[in-house]
Amino acid sequence: MKKSYVILGIVALVIILSYSWIKGSYNSMVTLEEGVTEKWSQVENQYQRRSDLIPNLVNVVKGYAAHEKSTLEGVIEARAKATSVNINADNLNAESLQKFQAAQSGLSSALSKLMVVVERYPDLKANENFRDLQAQLEGTENRIATERMRFNEATKNYNTVIRKFPKNIFAGMFGFEKKAYFEAEKGAEKAPVVEF
Repeated sequence: MKKSYVILGIVALVIILSYSWIKGSYNSMVTLEEGVTEKWSQVENQYQRRSDLIPNLVNVVKGYAAHEKSTLEGVIEARAKATSVNINADNLNAESLQKFQAAQSGLSSALSKLMVVVERYPDLKANENFRDLQAQLEGTENRIATERMRFNEATKNYNTVIRKFPKNIFAGMFGFEKKAYFEAEKGAEKAPVVEF
């Protein structure tokens, strides 16, 4: 009789410890996944900030460089494309991130062309509103880089946990999938050639 109570006690203890460990593992994976989602929201937030600055920048340039219509239209069109590509945080895979990044790269390229146009107009470069908007845009680009780095760090932490044994077993059972990283564009490893 005593022996059966001891065995029941040991079985109950094993069940309680197993439950606690599985619960803790699951909750840590949820916490890490939510961290990835939150970091992605910050990336999108900074891209939205950049997108919101662009109409003001275009309007200031338009007043000085009205005959640069094709460049201005290119920026507006690239902004529209960039804002039309949205990614749900639950669908952070390599393909969706690549589409998002391609749209954002198109906008960055259009902004670069706009800045080349600006170089031809000394009065525009001296305009306080333009300088203010340009400084905000540069600051936003820095914020974007920082948030992408933070997103990648959160993604690395999440992916590491769900891929390590034995949590990978529970990750598969509970539907936790590997998230994609925000990667540099192809050719970004080559320094641009600057000629004067």
